[in-house]
Amino acid sequence: MQNALKNRWVKVGAQAAVLTALILGLVMFVGAGKTIAVAIDGQSQSVSTRAATVGDVLKDSAIPVGDRDVVTPALDAPVADGALIDIKRNKSVNVSIDGVDRVVHTTGLTVADVVDQLNVSEKAQIAQGPALALAALSTPIDISTPKDVSIKVDGKTKKLNTTAETVEAVLEEAKLTLGKDDELNAKATDAVTDEMKLKIVRVETKTVTKTKVVAHGTDTTKDSDALVGSKKTLVKGKDGERTLTYTVTLRDGKETDRKLEADKLTTKAVDAEVSVGTKPKPKPKPKSTSTPGSVSATWSALAKCESGGNWSINSGNGYYGGLQFSASSWRGAGGGKYAALPHQATPAEQVATAEVLRRSGGWGHWPACSSKLGLR
Repeated sequence: MQNALKNRWVKVGAQAAVLTALILGLVMFVGAGKTIAVAIDGQSQSVSTRAATVGDVLKDSAIPVGDRDVVTPALDAPVADGALIDIKRNKSVNVSIDGVDRVVHTTGLTVADVVDQLNVSEKAQIAQGPALALAALSTPIDISTPKDVSIKVDGKTKKLNTTAETVEAVLEEAKLTLGKDDELNAKATDAVTDEMKLKIVRVETKTVTKTKVVAHGTDTTKDSDALVGSKKTLVKGKDGERTLTYTVTLRDGKETDRKLEADKLTTKAVDAEVSVGTKPKPKPKPKSTSTPGSVSATWSALAKCESGGNWSINSGNGYYGGLQFSASSWRGAGGGKYAALPHQATPAEQVATAEVLRRSGGWGHWPACSSKLGLR
């Protein structure tokens, strides 16, 4: 009986040990549960879990995580009851920067977050408001960055730092107006680029009128009653005038083109009428006045023409003296009685011999000079 009692207590003790182990396991199981806050893009939710790490918590809670999502703490970090897991979802946002489209991956929530991520200039112009939520976007974020632009116009260079997107907008910002004929080295619709150099050439077209003199002519008539060489104006000539009309093009104030549009005779020229004498001049009569040495003025003039008035010249060309006798003519006219050759005789002796020739053949013995002096 004693053994039976002993066995009974052994059995009861074993059952108590098992019961204690079950109770302790249940306590430990219940005690291992945690309540974790999970915030996704700022929207928080509470999850209950017994997982030990962030990754396991999200896996048990069926919360997916993309490769570009940012999770804080890290996925392998341990978690405790009451912990906060912050998830920022990756978003693919369409962005247009200065007309160039691109896709930006961001975990930000607003337009301002994307702009900050792109690190664009504070002076950049953003089409959408900075506080606009990315989820509310219906068009790409349009960003215009400031650019340095120079404009050469009217002899000066204007410089701007602008966010204007087109050349037309730049000109409006610079308060510049193009005339209908002005020239611009770019199209108004061209996109603005950094360090862009624009040039405006002012083009002006105007009408210019000038006059041109039309020279008068001269009508000549012969007058047989007037001596040769004489002229008489019967009707005074008068110049006419033409009017020329041009279209002139100026570029930056300088003439670059001129086109004749009209050429009109406005005043007709009046020709002059002139009479010209044709009556021969009378031959001068030989002067009888004698010069020293019994040489008349006529023979002196002839000697001046023939030999320069040098009565003793021997030029070596076969002619001698002031009246340029040949040796044969000198001897034939009897000059040999004065000297062997003419230049060896006196002027009077040369004239005496020349008188013999003149009486037999006239002034034709000295054809050129006698004609020049009007002796024949």
